[in-house]
Amino acid sequence: MAKQQVFYIHGGESYENHVDYLERLKNKDIWDLPGSDSAKKWTSTLAIDLGADYEVFMPMMPNKQNAKYQEWKIWFERHFEHLNDDVVLVGCSLGAMFLYKYFIENDAPFRVKSLILMAAPLPELLAAEERDSGDFLYKTADVPNITTKAESILVVHSKDDFLVPYEHALKYKVALPQAELVTFDDKNHFLVAELPELVERIKALA
Repeated sequence: MAKQQVFYIHGGESYENHVDYLERLKNKDIWDLPGSDSAKKWTSTLAIDLGADYEVFMPMMPNKQNAKYQEWKIWFERHFEHLNDDVVLVGCSLGAMFLYKYFIENDAPFRVKSLILMAAPLPELLAAEERDSGDFLYKTADVPNITTKAESILVVHSKDDFLVPYEHALKYKVALPQAELVTFDDKNHFLVAELPELVERIKALA
């Protein structure tokens, strides 16, 4: 029996103007200094937590510090020959935006069991918050295009998300009434060590 496939796309940053990216490099914290503790994240144990019956893909998407949609699209599609029908696709933050945009504009050559879209910014709300998502943008009116692209859609968000306010999830739910809104109170931007609730949701899909 074939293993259940899960494909996870991480977050990142993207800038419309290169000068904004350069400024970000000049001012953002350095996270990989010698002796610094890198915080454990749930993604590091996802394959172990799901178990031997699952095949988990967690590709490093190109240049996540200044991602370009076309580059991510190429790399995502490079994996298609390895993906089977009924794959579960999970995206977080910019990764979720990527999946929204991809399936607004494209079909996949395989059947998608579920799209799990976590902590996704909604482009129409970004201007007010002065955040940049480069060329990963799309119109809210086009979001319902993804409805037919997966057997089920989960919009997942935490009320205490300090990067993407919970309001974004509520607006996605309005645009996708068929989707299930999964709400947490204390998972912030899903930068947490463990996320057993997601593991159980993925297992329940099988």
